[in-house]
Amino acid sequence: MFSNAIERDLGPARLPNEPLKEHHYDIASSLQTRLEEIIIGIANELYEKTGSNSLCYAGGVAFNCVVNGKILSQTPFENIYIQPAAGDAGLAIGGAAYLYHHSLGNKRSSFVMDHAYWGPEYSEDLIKGSLISSGLDYVEMDDDVLAKYVAERISEGDIVGWYQGRSEWGPRALGNRSIVADPRRAEMKDILNSRIKHREDFRPFAPSILEEFTAEWFEQEYQSPFMQMTYQVNPNKVSDIPAPTHVDGSGRLQTVNASNNQKYYKLIKEFHGITGIPVVLNTSFNDNEPIVNTPDEAIASFIRTKMDTLAIGPYFVRRK
Repeated sequence: MFSNAIERDLGPARLPNEPLKEHHYDIASSLQTRLEEIIIGIANELYEKTGSNSLCYAGGVAFNCVVNGKILSQTPFENIYIQPAAGDAGLAIGGAAYLYHHSLGNKRSSFVMDHAYWGPEYSEDLIKGSLISSGLDYVEMDDDVLAKYVAERISEGDIVGWYQGRSEWGPRALGNRSIVADPRRAEMKDILNSRIKHREDFRPFAPSILEEFTAEWFEQEYQSPFMQMTYQVNPNKVSDIPAPTHVDGSGRLQTVNASNNQKYYKLIKEFHGITGIPVVLNTSFNDNEPIVNTPDEAIASFIRTKMDTLAIGPYFVRRK
């Protein structure tokens, strides 16, 4: 994967399971700093050439949430749009749009992809059949009762598998294939890593926040529905949400509104009513494998890991 020249300049590649050393941190920090300088420079040049106050871009670098947040704070651009599958898998959208509009001469529509829920959805009957086959005990609840009950469980320390509606388009879990937990508990990051995620300690978890509270909790208020921006948490709020706050005081946030994801919004709103905190910790519903897609995959992941609770469609499951 690495050329001899890179290893000559930066040193040998880290071996699998080799402990991270100060040298590795220095390389990562320097690469990030240089990337920020390049992207901010390109963005400023684009602004000078176009005079537009809106920027749309894609590619793997567009998933660098730290860079994206700094585009807003360090360039004249007032709006930035990055679609939820901005990497190689989603670049085909741009190719298809270019062909449709420029080559075939069709008019542009006013469509804006303002949510990421374009994947498959499974019926309640299919979910129920999967639960019966698994042998798990479950209780059926309506949306309001489920949101309230799950919020109560989160506030009491449960780690919840939240599986609802259509799966997300792109690599981020945005409240339909998510593991959700209490952001107030500083130990929750270590609990999730040891019991479920089994990943590097330096990788932060995300805060999902009710959209209307963004400015109160973060130093930027620009909405981030696809979890593609990193902002600094307001200093007076860091102690309230230590679990998803990174070591540098930042958060890779997802802003949530009722029009785009009513069930997830309702869950966070119920948690806010219980705790006074309009934020939950959000991470993808998986364990060293792709994000779960089907009900069977979600149930298998719940059984295999040490999640406490599963909310799958209208059904509530609690580990005995």
